[in-house]
Amino acid sequence: MIVLALPRGGVVIGYEISRALHVPLDVLIVRKLGFPGQPELAVGAVAETGTVVLNEDIVADGRVTEDFLRSEIDRQKEEIARRVSLYRSGKGLPSLDRTTVILVDDGVATGATIKTAIAALKDKRAAKLVVALPVGPPETVGALRQMVDDVICLETPSDFMAVGAHYLDFTQVSDNEVISLLRKSDAKAA
Repeated sequence: MIVLALPRGGVVIGYEISRALHVPLDVLIVRKLGFPGQPELAVGAVAETGTVVLNEDIVADGRVTEDFLRSEIDRQKEEIARRVSLYRSGKGLPSLDRTTVILVDDGVATGATIKTAIAALKDKRAAKLVVALPVGPPETVGALRQMVDDVICLETPSDFMAVGAHYLDFTQVSDNEVISLLRKSDAKAA
């Protein structure tokens, strides 16, 4: 079994899960592809494996061009490479063959990044894929249930507005904190 967390906030939660279950923690780096002029609106996401999942409705309705998408994917791949180098010293994902994977994030809204993470992990032949989340809207969590073996989501409020609204402190997690938690997890595993 392994906990794979989506950086950055997912690593904080993933660390606690890995510690409680006495299993390794690692990261799966996925980056949102922002809408032109509205980077918080996801037109899709790209994973470190190269997997790209687009929200076709937003792409079509927003008339997002192929040139913009190529440019945004390339930009996010550069950030992914930086984070792989920083968080894992450039190493790829560990083998997940016949392993139970618990995929963790700090919450979902549309689910663009976690859906891309799921698509990226489908090729890795995990024995079982479980998604663990503190919060998400019922529709998104329901869609995730159709994609994986199990979803554990602590809260699915019908009036969901944003992930950060469900935290007392939703301060951005730094690269240094991610690295520190990954190292602590490695030390406990050793």
